[in-house]
Amino acid sequence: MIEMNIRNRLELSRNAAMVSGIFCVAVALLLLLNYWQVSRYDPLESKAMEVLVQRLAENPDDDALKNDIRNLDLLARKAYFNSRWQVTTGSYLLLFGAVVFALALRVYHSLKSKIELPDQKQENELASRLLAQRWVILSGAGLLALALVASLASVDHLKSFGTGDSSPEGEASVAADPGIEVIEVGEEPVLVTADTSGVNGADTTQVAVLPGAAEGTPGTGDSSAVKEIVFPDAGQLRANHPSFRGPMANGVSGRSNIPLDFDGPSGKNILWKVAVPLPGTNSPVMWGDRLFITGANAQKREVYCFDRYGGKLLWTAPADKIEGSPATPPRTTEDTGLAAPSVTTDGIHVYAIFGTGDILALDYSGKRVWARNLGVPDNHYGHSSSLVAWKNKVYVQYDTNKAKKLIALDALTGKTVWETTRNVKISWASPILANIGGRMQVVLAADPLLAGYDAETGKELWHASALAGEVGPSPAYGEGLVFGVNEYASLAAVNPSNGQVVWKDDEYLSEVASPVVANGLLFIATSYGVLACYDAKNGEKLWEADGGVGYYSSPVIADGKLFLFNTDGLLQVFALEREMNLLAEAHLGTKVYTTPAFANNRMFVRAGGNIYCIGIK
Repeated sequence: MIEMNIRNRLELSRNAAMVSGIFCVAVALLLLLNYWQVSRYDPLESKAMEVLVQRLAENPDDDALKNDIRNLDLLARKAYFNSRWQVTTGSYLLLFGAVVFALALRVYHSLKSKIELPDQKQENELASRLLAQRWVILSGAGLLALALVASLASVDHLKSFGTGDSSPEGEASVAADPGIEVIEVGEEPVLVTADTSGVNGADTTQVAVLPGAAEGTPGTGDSSAVKEIVFPDAGQLRANHPSFRGPMANGVSGRSNIPLDFDGPSGKNILWKVAVPLPGTNSPVMWGDRLFITGANAQKREVYCFDRYGGKLLWTAPADKIEGSPATPPRTTEDTGLAAPSVTTDGIHVYAIFGTGDILALDYSGKRVWARNLGVPDNHYGHSSSLVAWKNKVYVQYDTNKAKKLIALDALTGKTVWETTRNVKISWASPILANIGGRMQVVLAADPLLAGYDAETGKELWHASALAGEVGPSPAYGEGLVFGVNEYASLAAVNPSNGQVVWKDDEYLSEVASPVVANGLLFIATSYGVLACYDAKNGEKLWEADGGVGYYSSPVIADGKLFLFNTDGLLQVFALEREMNLLAEAHLGTKVYTTPAFANNRMFVRAGGNIYCIGIK
């Protein structure tokens, strides 16, 4: 009976070894085939792309050709990432199969030794069979080793888009504080908070007191030398356009009398047009009479301040000589570049970040206050997450291939106040601020989470698994819900009080443009040219409008209307109603990929290497 039991287990272990061995051989062959394909194909250097680029050089104004190049680049990258996923997954499957095979063989031979040996003739047959098995095992092991080497050696072409810095990003972040350059900030500020709103402290004004001495009495600490910096409350933020997509970075502006009738080619109602010295895909930001924007190329990165009334360039501030900054900037795609993130401002300083990981603060005269490098972002397109500021902190969404985290920096010194690690994948979205339940939160979107963090402590307050893929659109907040969307994934509405998904939809999804909410309506602008309007509470689709070409610019609410530029530079203005009502259209006459900024009676757009100020002449 015992011998029969051993024979049963012997049979089971032999079958397990055979199945796992066949599995290993099949996976190994697939890996070798995939290695051969990946090693021969560079998605960034395809012959078809070379031909299209050459044709574009001969016909630089051919918009159809530019669109073909973008589409081919997108398809090539998606195919390449899929191949890389197959190599990684196959490697793990092969390793798993090999472990099962080895364990099954070990059990098989252990059990076989317990069975009485047969006569000499059977022993000879058994010896021959064992010899054949050894050759099979050796051949399989060789094939297994070759496949594992192939999977490890598979060419990762996107490493050419790397950081140019061999040090791990985490090390750079940990060691960043000693490299902070602080100019005329003085001693550590003492923060005093005064409640000016009565809303559970969410809209309080925060004052930074910088100790100093009265002139002629050094070291006395006389109160007459104390300098107070008052950080703006939510009301002051709403009175300006301090971030990408406006106040709280949420896509809703309170500005009024925005012009609807203009024409770029003829100059109708174009009050001024000024060239930006260096290229960039970031959007304009304003406070008072100042307009801020950045530009960059492989040689230099710069912050620009313009007079928003007349367009005069008031100052240029270089982002240079920053400790930890890479000698050679990381490679990025052309449509992202090194100056994709928009700046933010609190009316005291302007804060800018670049694709090198360099971040700096400037005062309103263009003088550097502090600068540091956060670690060069490992990002195969380029870092594009914009900044947002609240009270005495500047928030950075730093979801890269190496590390995923939300960082809060001291607005006066640049030192890290806190850093929260996130269980997500790389993201290109930007953070928003939302007063939820009387507490200011920083809300982020990435694969797979929509999540909210306490703006004061960085503690995660809620999250919902709702997104997938390469997330570019920023979240939106309105009607008590947080909204996230991504192309090839889903549109989701989440209740931030409990992290529950209230509703989802997948008919119209945005690739780049961020959603916006107003008057109980949610608007989604797609890269294939459809603007869709939903009931924000229940997800019912109310109407859709075909814009003809795609939207990269995010829709923004201003003057009680929805403003949206398509990529051809056509502005469309819609009423905030449950039935489609197109109020106006106007042509800028050049491609638009950025999001406009608004002031009373004015609209500002970055397009075609220029900034346009639109108003009524």
